Amino acid sequence: MMIGEYSRGGCSRGETKAADHDMGCHEKYTPFGLVNEDTGALHLTFGSSAKTSDFIVDCLYDWWERQSPEQRERITLVQIKADNGPESNGRRTQFLNRMVAFADHIGKPVQLLYFPPYHSKYNPVERCWGILEQHWNGTLLVDARTMLEWAKSMTWKGLNPVVEMSRQVYDKGISLSKAAMKNIEARLQRNPELPKWDILIQPAVSV
Repeated sequence: MMIGEYSRGGCSRGETKAADHDMGCHEKYTPFGLVNEDTGALHLTFGSSAKTSDFIVDCLYDWWERQSPEQRERITLVQIKADNGPESNGRRTQFLNRMVAFADHIGKPVQLLYFPPYHSKYNPVERCWGILEQHWNGTLLVDARTMLEWAKSMTWKGLNPVVEMSRQVYDKGISLSKAAMKNIEARLQRNPELPKWDILIQPAVSV
């Protein structure tokens, strides 16, 4: 998400002038979204660092902490539908490592379901991004505050999203050794017919 006086398609509201092409953006934010298909609740995070496995899973932790005790109690399975991006696919060692720890932290099973290549448009959260693009189309997102306020004012299923900013700096390229990954892989229940696309993680049993 580029911050600056960009017209976003060559149009701007009113008579405000805007750049119709990239003049060298110095401030960018990485968006990440979670949408609850049952309730329509949308959680958006804009990160100032790289989109890494750690950024994605930290967003999941933030989402979980925002759930009320009653909501957490009702949840029996956290099912995550995701695209097959390099930061979160079914072979990304650091992502799987963090997801196992997440399942242990929340004490709930987590199921990772992946859309095949070129099918991410069927992911419900992609429709949320489309609504956001329409909502601020023509707006000059001149700073982070403007970006956040516009994101907060959009609606999805009649609800305003929870919007957060992450200033955490993330390192790229973190991966586990083969030896360390053996322990993580032992925690993964891969669907034998779709081993890379359907993964169930059971939380560790407390003794």
